[in-house]
Amino acid sequence: MEGIEVVAVDNQKALKQFVELPFSLHCDDPHWVPPLRIAVKELLDRKKHPFYLDAEAEFFLARRGENVVGRVAAIVDKAHNRFHGENAGFFGFFESVNDPVVAGALLSQARQWVSGRGAQFLRGPVNPSTNYECALLIDGFEFDPMVMMTYNPPYYPALMEQLGLRKAKDLFAYSHDARNIDSPKINRIADRVIRTSGVTIRPIDMKNFDAEVARIWEVYGAATGAWADNWGFVPMSKAEFAAMGKEMKMIVKPELVLVGEVAGKVVGFALALPDVNQALKHARGNLLPTGLLKILYYQRLIKSVRVLALGVVEEYRASGLAAGFYATLVRNARKLGYEACEMSWILEDNVLMNRSLEVMGAKRYKTYRIYEWN
Repeated sequence: MEGIEVVAVDNQKALKQFVELPFSLHCDDPHWVPPLRIAVKELLDRKKHPFYLDAEAEFFLARRGENVVGRVAAIVDKAHNRFHGENAGFFGFFESVNDPVVAGALLSQARQWVSGRGAQFLRGPVNPSTNYECALLIDGFEFDPMVMMTYNPPYYPALMEQLGLRKAKDLFAYSHDARNIDSPKINRIADRVIRTSGVTIRPIDMKNFDAEVARIWEVYGAATGAWADNWGFVPMSKAEFAAMGKEMKMIVKPELVLVGEVAGKVVGFALALPDVNQALKHARGNLLPTGLLKILYYQRLIKSVRVLALGVVEEYRASGLAAGFYATLVRNARKLGYEACEMSWILEDNVLMNRSLEVMGAKRYKTYRIYEWN
């Protein structure tokens, strides 16, 4: 057996191999959803993507002879370390054949790279931070991933454990059939919260989308926002948040992007997206020559949504506004014809949110894990 060589991605050919590896590894897996290649390349562009304005990264390929058998990104997220007072390094975009020698070579290279930049441990996977796709799926392999959620074969967590990585945090995904939710009760909750809290809940104004995104950033993306106390939270710059908003704009349904206001000030935000993965699956990673047409066709058949974010500034957390947001999302999703709903991801130790979802009849059906390696 030939040895494993780990090399940096330093030219266009290597970058193409980095992007293409998942397509060869997972092409026969019925649950894997091929990402759009153009979107992956944009996210990996260290010269143009705003994430890298406050982060360093290097991409590596593992080769056995002429064959590419694995890949990984080594990341130092300065925004994370500054906010949390840590010297953390991260790994992401991990892919590997089922071989602990390959996985070990990749992760050792990533750990060495981040250590050379002051990191005291390695955490991941994050692609490239917790604001994007992150964590490994450890159960629920029989389901397709929802939009902006990861999927991997069952041997990936086994590789992590063989190499001595330990759990840093588990993330839960819940599933609910919107058709089975008590509609009168949901409506009463939404109406009562709006009436008693003084908060107006409204859809996002698509005509002033950029301005709306800038205002929502104050609640979601900023270091003092509603998510600031969450484990793993990484503040986003306005430029990074705007770039993410631009990507989502193409699939946003305004009735599922809710803004809570008091006297014109944003005090809460909720975001659900149609599960565009159901359409992307048919494009096989390409927009041309027929991928875009397939996406447009299958988008009309989407019956599922994912609730990505729901947060309220501290001053209004006791008002029941979060329940009002959720009730309004459910009511609007049903009006739009959506049936299934995933709420993800929820931190394993977010007791209040986990209990609330279970009380509403949601079922935890997937678990994801972020690992650490000293």
